[in-house]
Amino acid sequence: MVSFTKTVVAMTMAVTSAFAFSGDMTYYNPGLGACGWTNGDGDAVVALSPSKSGNCGRQIRIHYNGKSTTAKVVDKCPGCGDESIDVSPTVFDQLANRDQGRVHVTWEFI
Repeated sequence: MVSFTKTVVAMTMAVTSAFAFSGDMTYYNPGLGACGWTNGDGDAVVALSPSKSGNCGRQIRIHYNGKSTTAKVVDKCPGCGDESIDVSPTVFDQLANRDQGRVHVTWEFI
């Protein structure tokens, strides 16, 4: 029974990690985030919608226009849609031109 439970938990984590979300990406100037850490514009960080709470410290991989980068979850974004994300300027710059302001991305937990 213990082995079966461990297998189910491992499979659930693998499926969750492999599930891609799709939404808008915007950028913001981080400070003291909802997770209790202080970050700045140069840190690779992300804020998720409140529906994704409980993920402080997890890493996500973001994909846009053939490029990808990673960011650490440090904040929540009350104005974000369920699968949209708000990233630090340094993360946005790695994927798109800031003049665009908002782009559609896919992302997943890693």
